[in-house]
Amino acid sequence: MHTQSLIKRRLSRKIYVGSVAVGGDAPISVQSMTNTDTCDVDATVAQILRLEQAGADIVRVSVPDMEAAEAFGRIKKQVHAPLVADIHFDHRIALRVAELGVDCLRINPGNIGNEARVKAVVDAARDRGIPIRIGVNAGSLEKDLQKKYGEPTAEALVESALRHVEHLDRLNYPDFKVSVKASDVFMAVAAYRQLAQAIEQPLHLGITEAGGLRSGTVKSAVGLGMLLAEGIGDTIRVSLAADPVEEIKVGFDILKSLKLRSRGINFIACPSCSRQNFDVVKTMNELEERLEDLLVPLDVAVIGCVVNGPGEAKEVHLGLTGGSPNLVYIDGKPAQKLSNENLVDELETLIRKRASDKIAEDAALIVRS
Repeated sequence: MHTQSLIKRRLSRKIYVGSVAVGGDAPISVQSMTNTDTCDVDATVAQILRLEQAGADIVRVSVPDMEAAEAFGRIKKQVHAPLVADIHFDHRIALRVAELGVDCLRINPGNIGNEARVKAVVDAARDRGIPIRIGVNAGSLEKDLQKKYGEPTAEALVESALRHVEHLDRLNYPDFKVSVKASDVFMAVAAYRQLAQAIEQPLHLGITEAGGLRSGTVKSAVGLGMLLAEGIGDTIRVSLAADPVEEIKVGFDILKSLKLRSRGINFIACPSCSRQNFDVVKTMNELEERLEDLLVPLDVAVIGCVVNGPGEAKEVHLGLTGGSPNLVYIDGKPAQKLSNENLVDELETLIRKRASDKIAEDAALIVRS
């Protein structure tokens, strides 16, 4: 099977967003944000449940006013994933959602108000064990920093973040995470690199306003991949102008590609050429759609011909190589021949069987250990 990641992660302080650990030796969590009207409780709950089904570890919800805060409380009771409330300017909203069971507060202490208001929010968080996320964005830097730097820069993002960190340090509150997001990949990467050296807290990674599904996926994979490969990052959000569920899928795919998380099937598939003995693209499209519900980590290779097929197929849990007939390998050994007729149906059955066996194998390992 494919080896584990060789990435050595930056050691950060561990905090808890609800039951989900962020930082330290915890797995890198994947999160998204709802794009429904928070006051539409039914629509927001439905979207969060879809995000949970896709594997979201954490979900963020915008809470712009007190009406939304009350709706947040009703939403919280109907979902399972830890919820982060995104709050700006009005500290009373933060105090209210703290009462209603929020799992994390996304605020910038500098725009919450005077020191007394910031202290009130921090005291509420401390009393209830609620962590805080400081979220700095290149599009909303403080006016004096815009004037000082002339334009958003990595240094400006970090200076803004450290101002907010200083607020929490003065109040002796260390349980927070920080993001310094920009839509420019190099700016964001440079800012995160600097911040990683400056604080011990976990870092929330993201390339903000990355774009649509395709372009945003590419930009996020490049930016987050650079940082994650250096061991920087404890939780990620892929920002796409698309269905939030796609953000979760892309987030896990990025982590799987770096062997930082294993969740669901890791497909290895050839791009196909005239040597293929079956329609690889059609087969892959159908398999991915049919097997989205499988959460057990499983490496599956789908290769169209015998040039690279056997080599790839022998290295995974289950591999198909094109031939006359096509040949399935299970755990490196030839197991079954398949014709092109009913190929996807038969492959799906074999993959589900191997996934079921792996669940039993993993359970047995846990018992023995």
